[in-house]
Amino acid sequence: MKISTRSQYGLRAIVYLAKSKRICPLKEISKKEDISFDYLEKIFSKLGKAGLIGAKKGLKGGYFLISQPKKIKVGEILKILEGEMALVKCIAKNGKYICPRERKCETKKLWQKIQNSLNLTLESITLADLLKKNYGKNFT
Repeated sequence: MKISTRSQYGLRAIVYLAKSKRICPLKEISKKEDISFDYLEKIFSKLGKAGLIGAKKGLKGGYFLISQPKKIKVGEILKILEGEMALVKCIAKNGKYICPRERKCETKKLWQKIQNSLNLTLESITLADLLKKNYGKNFT
């Protein structure tokens, strides 16, 4: 599984919004995070439609978080931007793929266990966690 730039940039931009604690113009976020304005506009459109961010028009307009950072899970952001994230096709919940080896596959349980672990991790980390100065210190 590979996380797209859409999710990488979207997460960075949302962290920027959370840190700033104010309405931020898209141009500012684009410049500070070194993300193409047009690309960021598309990303924010998706996040806005999903109800994660809001927009204020006008001279002092820009974007803001709808909820508090402690209520926004990283997994939620990635799901909005990526859609369903499955390590392998046979464990995707959309049900579109039926593996011909499903009944005799020795590895499906492994993929499911890894996927479950990944999902639990993404759902356990909030935007507020990412804002903590020492977050991830033990992981580097």
